[in-house]
Amino acid sequence: MALRTDAKPTLETQPLEVNLGPQHPSTHGVFRMMVSLDGETIVKLKPVFGYLHRNHEQIAEDITYIASFPFTDRLDYFCAMSNNLGLAIAIEKLADVTVAERGEYLRVIMAELTRLVNHTAVTGFLLNDMGAFGTPLLYAFREREKILDLFEAASGSRMMCNYIRPGGVREDVPDGWLKRAKEIVDRYPTFLDEFEALLTKNEIIRQRTQRVGVLSKELAISAGVTGPMLRASGVNYDIRKVDGYSFYSRFSFKVPLGSIGDVYDRYSVRILEMRQSVQILQQAFKQIPDTGPAISPKGVALVKAPRTFRPPKGDAYGRIESPKGELGFYLVSDGSPQPYRYHVRAPSFVNLTILEDMCLGCKVADAVIILGSVDIVMGEVDR
Repeated sequence: MALRTDAKPTLETQPLEVNLGPQHPSTHGVFRMMVSLDGETIVKLKPVFGYLHRNHEQIAEDITYIASFPFTDRLDYFCAMSNNLGLAIAIEKLADVTVAERGEYLRVIMAELTRLVNHTAVTGFLLNDMGAFGTPLLYAFREREKILDLFEAASGSRMMCNYIRPGGVREDVPDGWLKRAKEIVDRYPTFLDEFEALLTKNEIIRQRTQRVGVLSKELAISAGVTGPMLRASGVNYDIRKVDGYSFYSRFSFKVPLGSIGDVYDRYSVRILEMRQSVQILQQAFKQIPDTGPAISPKGVALVKAPRTFRPPKGDAYGRIESPKGELGFYLVSDGSPQPYRYHVRAPSFVNLTILEDMCLGCKVADAVIILGSVDIVMGEVDR
């Protein structure tokens, strides 16, 4: 009996398990992805974190309210000023603290400068993840350094600022600071034009990012995703508009939205948000009063604030639109100098939970840039 020669052999295959990390490439922190591959296609992905856990919330329950501000700097170390603002708003709600007008304007200015720092850096890192070594990241860091110089002049530190306080800021900015800040902000659109000329219509970037890592509007909402990731999926939700906290209700600005929710949309939304931050800052520079206290009249914002600062019993949740999404602080007071309960709602952590959903069906190389487009800092994820 003759054997058939046209029969195709049946191959038995099994998924390949690959560990990406843990590593510290100085972009996304100590993080690991356990990936199952069918060839080069991702069929399963498990994010593994916790390598950088520092017991932030438990430490905060054993120290005074004011003493927690330096620890917030270490959450998202790109966004120390924003982190300070989130905790300050929570304490102000808990203790019914009035904010000085000049101090509130300074807080908005610092928060929007922080947004420029974050979005500029993450765009450079994203291009670095794609293999565009050098130029985009160096351009981004060149502009970032100018703003960090402003932070250093105002607070004494470039990154761990410990500057914002309940009732205002720790101290007023030095003479000439606002003029220098305005000059840097006024030149920022020119930098963005140059940046986009390199990136936005680049054919390779479009091929690598469009229709890659798609996050649907429905999944983004149900998973609690916030910030540029949520808006890139087409959801018009920005806490600066929803809550109008601080003085954001006084400023005219738009909320940029995407339509597909892919890596390209997340890149585009961040570029557009930087342009809106420039508009907010220009309005703030015009509106900020030349005189008046930058600190609370009650003295709560001063370093003279007593270590036995005691909010009344109760609880409060303060939240802001940080560069990565909703950053919230939940505080419970039992009347003692330390919070009875201190909890951080970290946007990096929440946004990271849908990483697998965005990566399924993509290639290994896609997973790297999808992670980059989420924009995480492990200090905030692990706390």
